[in-house]
Amino acid sequence: MGDKGKKKLRSESWFNPEDAKSAFIHRSWLRNQGYPNDYFEGRPVIGICNTWSELTPCNGHLREFAEFVKRGVLEAGGVPFEFPVTSMGEILMRPTAMLFRNLASMDTEESIRANPLDGVVLLTGCDKTTPATVMGACSVDLPTIVVPGGPMLNGKYKGERIGSGTFVWQLKDKIKNEGFTPEDQIEAEVCSARSAGHCMTMGTASTMACMVESLGLTLPGAAAIPAVDSRKKVLAQLSGRRIVEMVKEDLKLSKILTREAFENAIKLNAAVGGSTNFIIHLQAIAGRIGVDLNLQEFDTLGSKIPLLVNLMPSGKFLMEDFFDAGGLPVVIREMKQHLHNNAITVNGKPIGENNKKAECYNPEVIAPLEQPFLEEAGIAVLYGNLCEDGAVIKPSAATPELMTHRGKAVVFETIEEFLSTVDDPDLEIDEHSVMVLKGVGPVGYPGMAEVGNMDLPEKILKKGIKDMVRISDGRMSGTAFGTVVLHISPESSVGGVLALVQSGDYIVLDVPNRKLHLEVTPEELEKRKASWSPPKPPSDRGYVNLYTKTVQQAHLGADLDFLNGKSGDEVTRDAH
Repeated sequence: MGDKGKKKLRSESWFNPEDAKSAFIHRSWLRNQGYPNDYFEGRPVIGICNTWSELTPCNGHLREFAEFVKRGVLEAGGVPFEFPVTSMGEILMRPTAMLFRNLASMDTEESIRANPLDGVVLLTGCDKTTPATVMGACSVDLPTIVVPGGPMLNGKYKGERIGSGTFVWQLKDKIKNEGFTPEDQIEAEVCSARSAGHCMTMGTASTMACMVESLGLTLPGAAAIPAVDSRKKVLAQLSGRRIVEMVKEDLKLSKILTREAFENAIKLNAAVGGSTNFIIHLQAIAGRIGVDLNLQEFDTLGSKIPLLVNLMPSGKFLMEDFFDAGGLPVVIREMKQHLHNNAITVNGKPIGENNKKAECYNPEVIAPLEQPFLEEAGIAVLYGNLCEDGAVIKPSAATPELMTHRGKAVVFETIEEFLSTVDDPDLEIDEHSVMVLKGVGPVGYPGMAEVGNMDLPEKILKKGIKDMVRISDGRMSGTAFGTVVLHISPESSVGGVLALVQSGDYIVLDVPNRKLHLEVTPEELEKRKASWSPPKPPSDRGYVNLYTKTVQQAHLGADLDFLNGKSGDEVTRDAH
């Protein structure tokens, strides 16, 4: 690679600099791992960024995957170095894994930049590990490929499919109204998580896997392969081979993550019925790579796209079924008239060419474009005095009859108030009310928790009511469903109008006309604002303090303001 006409490898400035002392230091200590001389003689050095952790069960199999990536790197003539970064599991982390997405992105960025890497493989799985590592890699902009960890095998409970995550949101109703016993719960727990991998519904983890494939950051077909399928190991090995070639071709992230790639991702997310969390993560990635992407475009580009995938929570099947039916390549082929088919991908070929021969093996799972499961499935973006900078709702997971609704607000000032009062029989609420939750946005929670899909009150569930209008400045799990308005911006904790809503106020939701309106006069809102004071910051030290002082609002992607853009890969000073 040091020959005339070839680009000098970044790693050579570590291993083969003009300064003999520096070269001695960088090479000699690595030799205690048993590396031979040719590891330091101009072979591409590949970093394997691993989000494995026993505290992140969805990523618990990625240690093994790293070995298959290494095999591919070595076969292609590269040198693999695996390194860990902050891993975020939705299941265990408090107050929310989203609080630490930006921290993990910083960890990823600085680990890549500070080390002698020529290219990077990102091993991802659970929701936030995918956007966090992609965000960090974008800020360095080296050749990068993603290997999604894959979904769990289908959940099966008493002969029926059970979706990880989605079943959780049905649990309260089943316990209160369907005689669901503690023994039933234990059996369902086991059945819903019966293999390695992330949620097998079209929740946020599966949405993120589809997102990176749609962006062109994975080899074709990567998103839907189950975690325990041997073809996932093959994909990891082939990705290891391919990243070495990407380094030789200098195929950086910025060459793949074009405006056209982002537009493709938005449209394909609508077609698969992806999570609302897709918006906040794609915007953050766009901010890092330098593509201008505003909230309104998720509606203008995606809201009229038909739903082609019949997966929970918008449908009845699961990711294993999606893979067996042909996976995302079939959707990309069906959607070709809506896409930028010439957008380049990590294998060096256009996305349209990669997927032109994809076949659908089950039209019950993946519909043809001419006969979709739903004519318009994309996420709708709402505006109004209650959300001046926007809010979002997922129509495919909502109740059609509630998409136009006027009702009295029942306000919960905090998540703790909600949890302690929602089942109070004396709570003044009925099925026509609008449930309002404050203080769960980026600053308020902190971290913008997945609590927007509030459980319905027990007395409402006993009536057989399954859905109500719910609004908040928080998020909801991609596995969740309901007529839930999310990401209200500006949030209540920074003085948005949501902070001023009182129980008894009327709220109008008009999804067809993209409006969310609080029926309170401007004069009354000004009076309420004058007596409002911001909540006490959650912490005065450490990362949480840094986060709450610098996090952007939801409509901008909730990244830290000083992380927008990229610093590149250059490090001008040596360590010794």
